[in-house]
Amino acid sequence: MDLKVQPKSSLRGNIKMPGDKSISHRSVMIGSLAAGKTEVSGFLTGEDCLNTAKAFQNMGVKIEGLGSEEMVIHGVGLNGLQEPESILDVGNSGTSMRLMLGILSGQDFYSVITGDESLSQRPMARVTDPLKEMGAEIYGRDNGNLAPLTVRGQELTNLEYDSPVASAQVKSCILLAGLQADGATIVNEPEKSRDHTERMLEYFGAEVEVSGLQVSVKGRPALKGKKITVPSDISSAAFFLVAALINQDSELVLENVGLNPTRAGILEVLDEMEADYELLDERLENKEPIADIKVKSSDLKATTIGGEVIPKLIDEIPILAVAATQAEGRTVIKDAAELRVKETDRISAMVTELKKLGIEVEEKEDGMIIEGPQSIQGGVQCQSYGDHRIAMSLAVAGLIAKEDIVITNTDCIKTSFPNFIDLIDEI
Repeated sequence: MDLKVQPKSSLRGNIKMPGDKSISHRSVMIGSLAAGKTEVSGFLTGEDCLNTAKAFQNMGVKIEGLGSEEMVIHGVGLNGLQEPESILDVGNSGTSMRLMLGILSGQDFYSVITGDESLSQRPMARVTDPLKEMGAEIYGRDNGNLAPLTVRGQELTNLEYDSPVASAQVKSCILLAGLQADGATIVNEPEKSRDHTERMLEYFGAEVEVSGLQVSVKGRPALKGKKITVPSDISSAAFFLVAALINQDSELVLENVGLNPTRAGILEVLDEMEADYELLDERLENKEPIADIKVKSSDLKATTIGGEVIPKLIDEIPILAVAATQAEGRTVIKDAAELRVKETDRISAMVTELKKLGIEVEEKEDGMIIEGPQSIQGGVQCQSYGDHRIAMSLAVAGLIAKEDIVITNTDCIKTSFPNFIDLIDEI
């Protein structure tokens, strides 16, 4: 599907973002490994999270309400999953594949996990290598680096792993594998990555210890089903935060947004850019901080985005690049080479498409440099590269373009934000 975006001004309204993608994935995975019912409200019904749920159904987990925001997961316990009758296809979801590999490695059965063409080109050795150190048997193309991957579940041994990258997917995969090993499994990171897995495991009854950049989980916990309220996804909220900031005479209230400190790096950057926003009704639900965010049009200032904040906003960099086009001065994005192995090479994709829109931008190996403010020209056709965050970032840019723009292949938006276009129209 192609999307035509027309310039708009004065964005106003109170809107609720879809549920947090990371927490939705984990509610299914950990809820399935717990004993008893896990009741989930606010579940993200995007394709990625639904593929996770379908995969666990394929392994014998009963899930009521699949396809809706309200679900009940009837957990089967750590050793209750059944050998799937068919291949586990997780579509475009790297989170599903990497985290599920940790679970599958310790299960007493054979399984095959695969994804779409894009996911089948994304590197998996970053998780399969440490899993093999724990005793996992994983086979696939490029020596187990590329899907489809075959897993023969084994008795796992605990591990202390020094991760070369700050990656929540790597850390979570190893911790989930560690649930099935005796003793403590430990992950040390170079910088702190998002910590939804640790928070949820502790909430479900696991023994988790966090000390600086080290996280450990004790194996064989008796996980118990819980009620989970999924907050709105700050990565989704980021598109509307920026839309309001760069569009004249705009004011939006984004409701029920998750503000996990390992995810809220975008707010740190927006503070540096002198963005006009405030947090309302701050609260805590199932160990996750939440608030409403009121945001207004702002005269943004350029900044440098790099270092330890990068893991806390890696998914928001494409939309921050759009914000940078309207900021006064030189914005430098660096230390973000991880973007090159996402759903697409997001550095190259954003630089290419911003140039189509008349923006002067310099590509770097680990980021980009943008001088601002610059006018977005429009009147062109842009590509999404099948990447939901590229598609939505370009759509936000189109709201302040001088002419309409067309974005090709925008079905990918459904993976994380099914009602994105409807909300754009609503405001």
